[in-house]
Amino acid sequence: MITTRTAKQCGQADYGWLQARYTFSFGHYFDPKLLGYASLRVLNQEVLAPGAAFQPRTYPKVDILNLILEGEAEYRDSEGNHVQAKAGDALLLSTQPGISYSEHNLNKDKSLTRMQLWLDACPERENPAVQKITLAEAARQLIASPDGAEQSLQLRQQVWLHHIELDKGERLDFTLHGPRAYLQSIHGQFHAVTPAEEKEALACGDGAFIRDEANLTIVADTPLRALLIDLPV
Repeated sequence: MITTRTAKQCGQADYGWLQARYTFSFGHYFDPKLLGYASLRVLNQEVLAPGAAFQPRTYPKVDILNLILEGEAEYRDSEGNHVQAKAGDALLLSTQPGISYSEHNLNKDKSLTRMQLWLDACPERENPAVQKITLAEAARQLIASPDGAEQSLQLRQQVWLHHIELDKGERLDFTLHGPRAYLQSIHGQFHAVTPAEEKEALACGDGAFIRDEANLTIVADTPLRALLIDLPV
């Protein structure tokens, strides 16, 4: 089953220094039916104004994955770790209770645009505080996984996250690990098709809940950039 969640249905925020779209309940936006999906707690697309910053704050024990779409950011924590990431980078922070984290748009003239995901972390798993990879020019790239397969970022959870980049008319077939997944269009339009020929069209910024499907096909209707988050647990 495929259930679309359009960009217009998502929560919105405009604070001047920050513009955001929230897939799930976050900040001032609250929907008791949308507190996350399996271990996926947060899926935001956010634009930080030139020179803007998120001041230090603490988090629950989650893996925070930032996919930089435009601009350049710096991340710091209260333990002295710091790292910079630019457009085309995927950065993973393995947060810990009691440690605070900050984010800064390094450019004084241009906005920073990124997607941010929070994934529940297994309490017994410990990973490096910061991991970073650069996205490849590929139709499909595994960018995060439980075991760091294919040189992906290593998560503290049973989740597989794929970055998708297709030209118009191209298609990809996926075999999912379990009963749940989430699709997110970053840019472009596509169709998601199940073996039973259920078909849903997604436009730029739209997402979709995938339930009880072992296989899924993605067909690009325009040049496409998207994420597939495979969430069996």
